[in-house]
This record gives sequence, C-alpha cells and structure tokens, in this order.
Amino acid sequence: MPLTRPFAVLLAAAAALPIAACTTTDSAARSATGTMAAGGDEAALRGGKAKNVILFIGDGMGISTITAARIYDGQKRGETGEENTLSFETFPNVALVKTYNTNAQVPDSAGTATAMHSGSKTRIGVIGIGPEAARGSCRDALAHPLPLLGEEAKEKGLALGIVSTTRLTHATPASVYARSADRDWEASVPEAEAQHGCKDIATQMVEAEWDVALGGGLGSFVGAQLGGRRPGDSAADLPAQWAERTGGTFVRDAAGLTAAPLDKPVLGLFAPSHLTFVADRGEDSKEPTLTGMTAQAIERLERDPDGYYLMVEGGRIDHAHHAGKAGYALEETVEFARAIRYAVENTDPAETLILVTADHSHVLTIAGYPRRGNDILGLVVPPGDETDSEEEPIIAGDGRPYTTLGYANGPGAIAGMAERPMPETGVGARQQATVPLGGETHAGEDVALYATGPGADRARGVIEQNVIYDIIRKALGWSR
Repeated sequence: MPLTRPFAVLLAAAAALPIAACTTTDSAARSATGTMAAGGDEAALRGGKAKNVILFIGDGMGISTITAARIYDGQKRGETGEENTLSFETFPNVALVKTYNTNAQVPDSAGTATAMHSGSKTRIGVIGIGPEAARGSCRDALAHPLPLLGEEAKEKGLALGIVSTTRLTHATPASVYARSADRDWEASVPEAEAQHGCKDIATQMVEAEWDVALGGGLGSFVGAQLGGRRPGDSAADLPAQWAERTGGTFVRDAAGLTAAPLDKPVLGLFAPSHLTFVADRGEDSKEPTLTGMTAQAIERLERDPDGYYLMVEGGRIDHAHHAGKAGYALEETVEFARAIRYAVENTDPAETLILVTADHSHVLTIAGYPRRGNDILGLVVPPGDETDSEEEPIIAGDGRPYTTLGYANGPGAIAGMAERPMPETGVGARQQATVPLGGETHAGEDVALYATGPGADRARGVIEQNVIYDIIRKALGWSR
C-alpha cells in the first residue's frame, strides 16, 4: 500500500520536536521496539475520516506493566532503561480508560472487550450480550444481543482481521465476532442451554464472516480424533468445514501462513491452546510471532479498497501476570510493542487510525527505592550515596532482600516462599506477592489509551471503556 508521505519524513519531523524532561541523547531515548511520533500532520488529521482502524489490546497491560516493560526493553540493550520509549508511547493522543464491568468493580476480559466492541458495558464473564442477561442463560443471551464491531465492519464492506496470541475463542478475540452467555462456552454449550439455540464460540467463529484470523486454540475446533476437545463428535473438523464454505486456507504454522494465497481468507491455528510464551520459544519454533501475524494480517487486509478493521491482542501478558511471572509478561509486552511499531511503519498515517490500550490492569507494583538502572527483575539495590555498599540490596523488616517488582496477591505468597533465603530474580522468576492466592488477579485502576491517525484526537481525558467503540465508529464515518 503506497504511503502518502514517506515514513522517513515523519521520523525526521518528529525528531525535531522537543522532548519534555529528557536529559538523554536521542540514541538512548529511542528503543529497538520504539519509533518517534507517528501520524503525520495531526492538525490535518484531527476529526478526519479513517479508511482503516487497528485496535491493539494488551491484555492486562496496565500502566505499571508499560513502565516496567519500557525499562526492561532498554536494559536488554545495555541501557539504564528508565529513559527508554516503547513504540506506542510516542503517540500524540492519550486518554485514561475506566474499566469496571456493570456488576464488577475489578473487571474481566469478557466484559471489557465487549465494551470496546459493542459500545456497551456489560457483566463480568459474558461476551456480546447486554447487562440484563444473566451469565449462563442462553435465553437471556438471545434476548439481549449487543452490536458486534466485527459484524458491522463486514456489513459496511470492510475487510476484517483478528489476531491474538491466545485461543481465538478466548474472551478478547471472541468479542469481535461472537455472543455468548458464558465466556467458557468456547467448544461446547451445556446441553440444558444448547436446546434453546445457543452455539459455542468456535462454531460461531467458523460461521461468521471475516478475512484473516490468526492465533491459537485448535483444540476448540476439532474433536478428539484430531487432538481436540470438542465433545460429542470425536471426528469434528470445523476448520475443514470453514475452508470448504469460504474457499479459504487453513494453516497451522508460520511457513504455511507465509505460503497461503493473499487473495483468499486465511485461518491460522498455531497451537492446541494458547501460543507459546515468548520467553519459552526456541529458535526452531514453528509458531509465528505476534509481529509476524500482524504483518501478515495487514498485508492481506490492505488489499481491500474499502479499508479494514483489525484487532490485535497481546493476550499472554495477562497469563504471565496470573502466574506471578513478571518477566514473562514484560517479554510479551516488548513483542506487543514491536508489533505496533510494524503497524505504524507499514500503514498510511493519513488513512489508518491506530489505537493501543488494555482491557484491564494487574496488581503489579514497582517499589522499594532502587537506584537508577537497577535490574528491573532483580533485587532492590539503593543509590550509591544512600548506602555503604553499591552492590548490597536493601534488607526488609524480615531480614531478607526484596525485588523491585511484586504483586499485591498471587502464587508468589504461597506457603514455603517465606522460608527461601533469597527471592527469585530473572525472567523466569515468580515475583513476591502479599496475599496468597493460586493465581494473581486483575486490578481495577484505569488503563491508558494511546492513539494516532485520523480521529485520534478523540482519545483524551478520562473516558468510559465503551467510548472506544464510538471513537472507532466516528473515525470510520459511521453514524451511531
């Protein structure tokens, strides 16, 4: 897709702008995953109409996660890290987003993703249905459907893409195309509810209209004979049914995705469940990266002359936090930022609105007065002028050192952790937690929304999460 202005010109123009409170050199202030401000002439784009919209959702990517990932990314290159900038942090428009569900102070991804893709807040645990519907009630779900941005995009003639590192039937990607009384109905609906006409999420996906869908979750689409988990039909093969209906291509690895025809729909299911954590991938991994999937989606969707809507989820940020492994979450966030940079550099800033947000936060904290450049995944070591030794960590009231990153709750506080002489550190560590829980929980504070491109100026102030839907529609020129 030809750019109206070369991206290099945008970089040069942005580099000439002052950077507030920055005392580092330009080279230190740029990140391998970062890019200078994008979007061309923002004044000209203000209130303008977008041909394409890309919504990036970092699942669980709260402000503390962004801050820690910024530092971690810089430190991986040998820098102190605090001065670093992730790609989307250069976007000129920023808002704070209130994430609560209608019945929950601290939300889940089903309710929050529904808000962004339907324009209405709803209950925790339901997808694409209104708050009047009780969770688990098929009759209620059928009686209270909400609009789906994915359906609307296809009705308006746009191409539609869905990319995620989670199962494509998971809550956030499912909110683009599905309605379900329970987010757990990924591969089946309880018999008592199915008799009323509700379909599982995987079935809804293969029956929906879209152009690109890339992620994990093969097990939700096939029966036991093919290694899946669909009940009742051990030979079930929904991808084959989809390919026969649409003429599209079903692929299972990165090589297959690259080889798939560009002019046909493509379904990529690259793992039985979620894709492998970035930190666990070997050089011989056959799974595409989030950046690779984003690149393939853009290349395919931009062929539609009417434009496209693309949702890209960095879903495993959330899963790493639930496990109490901040290092894994930061690796996922850095890859997420890399995918965003690719999108900025390979789309026309005059035509494409790019939004970056999170569905909710996590109870990750950054604390303890560590010195500048302290290992973000390490023990808290104070500034040199605050201690007799420049390498000795601070000792807490229990006589033990502690880490900069920690969690308010989670598995890092389980029985036996307190007896360890030293806290775990490094990418694979399980950070210390205060309240013992089997899994760390979401948090309820606001998350950020970053925006660049036509209509991006509507991302400002403190907004309800469902307003993101309105920002997208207005940018595309659709009436409410």
